Formats: sequence, C-alpha cells, structure tokens
Amino acid sequence: MTRAPLPRGRFITLEGGEGAGKSTQVRRLVAALAQRGVSAVATREPGGSPRAEDIRAVLLAGSAERLAPLAETLLFAAARADHLEKTIRPALARSQWVICDRFADSTRAYQGALGGVDAATVTTLERIAVGDTNPDLTLILDLPADIGLARAAHRRGGGEVDRFEQESLAFHQKLREAFLAIAAAEPERCVVIDASGDEGQVAAGVMTAIEPLLR
Repeated sequence: MTRAPLPRGRFITLEGGEGAGKSTQVRRLVAALAQRGVSAVATREPGGSPRAEDIRAVLLAGSAERLAPLAETLLFAAARADHLEKTIRPALARSQWVICDRFADSTRAYQGALGGVDAATVTTLERIAVGDTNPDLTLILDLPADIGLARAAHRRGGGEVDRFEQESLAFHQKLREAFLAIAAAEPERCVVIDASGDEGQVAAGVMTAIEPLLR
C-alpha cells in the first residue's frame, strides 16, 4: 500500500521594527511548540543558510550603503532564494514548522516603502525568489519607534550598531507605518501584536495568534 505523503509544515514569519523582540519571540515560540509536540525550525533573514549568511554580513555591516536601493534589493532577493531552497522548503517538506525572523515583508518596508524601490519591482522580485512558498501567518510586532530603538541599544550594549539601527528616528517611525500598512492590506495573513509589554505578555499574544493553526 502506498504511504500517504506527510502534510506540509506551517510557515510563520515575524516582522517589525528594530528592538521589537522578534528574535526573542522566535525562540520562545519554537520552545512553546515543542511542548505541544510540534517540531519547529528557527531561522532568520537576511541569512538562514550559509550563502545567505554571507550576504547578510555584507548588508548589515554597511557595505551595501554604497549600492543603489535596487541593487540592495537584489541582494536581499538572492539571499532569500537560497534560504528558501536550502532551509525553509526542506523543513516544510519534513512537516516541520518554520519560524522566521523577518521575510519578504521587510523588503517591502525597508527597500520598498522607505528605500524608494517601486512596488512593482519589489513584487516581481518576490515572486521570483519566493514562488508559492508564502507564509501561512505573519506576526507583526508593533511598538513606538523610540521605544524599539532604546531596547535595541540596551540589547546591543557596547556592541557594533548595524546599518539599519543607525537610521534616524523619523526613518523608524515611517518603518512602523509601513509594517502597519502591510498588515492592513493583508488582514487574512497578518496579525499585529502589541510588543510594548514584557516578553511574557508578547509571547501570550503570539500564542493566541497561532492557535488556529494548531487546531
């Protein structure tokens, strides 16, 4: 008798501005899912595969500041394509859940809404890189930009500031607006989570949002 194929895993992305706590919530969500008997892979963008991590080092170290916005967008798309091929799709095929710190919405917000790359170009590159491997659910962690930047600075301590954290408060306020606009445009996929509370409060909101996928 032919064995039925395994069901595809779930793909969840976390988005939001600097200091919103995405990395922390990714770790907490993977642990919470494990307690429910669900195997999940934590990953991130840019990065998530060896070659994509190489591109991440270029993008976040500031070397890409010399590039035009379109060229930078192409780098993000290249990293995303490799990440999907090497990490995300194989995990989903194994029926694992994938929990990703940033994905295509970050390109829409950073390089599109703020970088000036036109929406049609961003959409075309996303279609090429992502194909039909779209998130089942996107959680947008939302909090005021000034609070996020203060949290990011505290977390960083004396460490090096990445190129996006160096941007002005006005930049980060517009970034917040861009993510909220994405959520408003795609309410069937996106859930906005109030990230102004402590880690436990935010984690509770995350679990409430994913509960329908667990049923």
